[in-house]
Amino acid sequence: MKKLLAVFAAVAAFSAHADETLTVAATAVPHAEILEFVKPTLAKEGVTLNVKVFNDYIQPNVQVDQKRMDANFFQHQPYLDEFNKGKGTHLVSVAKVHVEPFGAYSDKIKNLADLPDGATVALPNDATNEGRALLLLVKAGLITLKDPNSITAKPSDVQQNPKALKFRELEAATLPRVLTQVDLALINTNYALTAKLDPTKDALVIEGQESPYANILVTREDNKDSPAIQKLVAALHSPETKAFILEKYKGAVVPAF
Repeated sequence: MKKLLAVFAAVAAFSAHADETLTVAATAVPHAEILEFVKPTLAKEGVTLNVKVFNDYIQPNVQVDQKRMDANFFQHQPYLDEFNKGKGTHLVSVAKVHVEPFGAYSDKIKNLADLPDGATVALPNDATNEGRALLLLVKAGLITLKDPNSITAKPSDVQQNPKALKFRELEAATLPRVLTQVDLALINTNYALTAKLDPTKDALVIEGQESPYANILVTREDNKDSPAIQKLVAALHSPETKAFILEKYKGAVVPAF
């Protein structure tokens, strides 16, 4: 019996120190790159981090909600709020990590002052990013909105449009590919970086570092306090991670901690 108890104790001790595994859904740039950077740190903490790359903004939330993934890293709070509201999910943010300043790009003009009357402007078609894009056009002085602070504005909410801009609503991931077909495209920085655009040089107008759209680590309510998730938060908020973001992205991605 003593030997049996000793075996049980050894198994329990081994289990307590066994590696935990976290599977995190992320878009490729910069989210997956940042997660890959913190992998060695987490390994030292006994956490094996598996990063699964997605190229859309729907499945990462669906996968976490259905417990196929432990967390995701790709979105900002306004988008998460809209998703939870629309899909009946209860996903939660556990950490702000960085801001990707949203920008307007063009293959046809070098300055917004050269944007012709009747120009075609491509916008992301999800509610919060479309509103964010329109707010950037307000900042640029191209349009006004009925509610100048609405983060869920749509083209139908445009009040003044002196250049008679025409809006095309497209999936966010496709926007870099339509640059040759439109006069201006409003593009999320992760997709701009993937398309080899340099937001600090190529964007004709860009959000400032004060942007409220910090990208967040998201999980389920039943998982937010787990030791593995908290270790991931600590790794993402480390001075080393901040230095990595600043050095690698040179202002195109800005730490939010």
